[in-house]
Amino acid sequence: MPGPTRPRFRYDSPRRWGDLDAQGHVNNAVYLDHLQDARVAFLHAGAPGLADMLRTGVLVVAHQVEYLAPVGFGPEPLVVSLWIDALGASRFTVGYDVLDGDTLAARARTTLVPYDLDAGRVRRLNEVERAAFEAYLDPAEPLRPLPKVGVGEGAARYPLTVRWSDLDAFGHVNNVKFYDYVQEARVAIMTAGLDWSAGVVWSIVRQDLEHLAPLDFRSEPYEVATSVVAVGSRSFTLAAEIRDPASGTVHARSRTVAVGPRPLDDAERTALSTWALPDAAGVPQA
Repeated sequence: MPGPTRPRFRYDSPRRWGDLDAQGHVNNAVYLDHLQDARVAFLHAGAPGLADMLRTGVLVVAHQVEYLAPVGFGPEPLVVSLWIDALGASRFTVGYDVLDGDTLAARARTTLVPYDLDAGRVRRLNEVERAAFEAYLDPAEPLRPLPKVGVGEGAARYPLTVRWSDLDAFGHVNNVKFYDYVQEARVAIMTAGLDWSAGVVWSIVRQDLEHLAPLDFRSEPYEVATSVVAVGSRSFTLAAEIRDPASGTVHARSRTVAVGPRPLDDAERTALSTWALPDAAGVPQA
């Protein structure tokens, strides 16, 4: 018999008019803001000393987001139900359900590590933190993993300029901004040489991202390299790397799955093949 379900933390996350995209829905990258606000509220509301992680250091190392229903603007906040999905010696995973009224709009996971900013290294969870997290430990159904695929040599390269306002309290680019960067590169591909907007709405249904190195402000651009790694009947999957073109440092890797309301036509498949890996599934090869 399964044990009793542990309590979950509830956060009412206000919607903002500025969060809507060109399709009139909350933009897929904005979901990361709702998750982050809920996570910060959870740390502040936890046991005494738990909020200190926001001062002494805590790093996001990975996100998984599954988008289930579009969310529009309205007076009622989104409800983020939050729990601890996994707990290790020096890392923990936060689980979320994002609810729009009675509709489950998204499911997500964020993996984090406590970090000692003074020493410059990952540290172990202390007894206070572990006890606070154990009270909300409730492993749930895992999200289907997306294969980790490299972008290859023929990837599209999008110049990335970091804005000063992209930085967080630790002086690095905030984790949620990486989804914006991947999105800008994706839109650049989808608007190059083909009118993808002609009456067709392509919905993002899944995005995973791993943070590999901090991204700092500078005047020289970074780049987002993007490749097509798979094409289905009505869907395509992109892999992206956020990297420094000068040093070759990879700061993050991601995968994005987009789905349309109808099968891809020949012109769209040909356009996607421009940036496809040589062995990309379902992509016409030259």
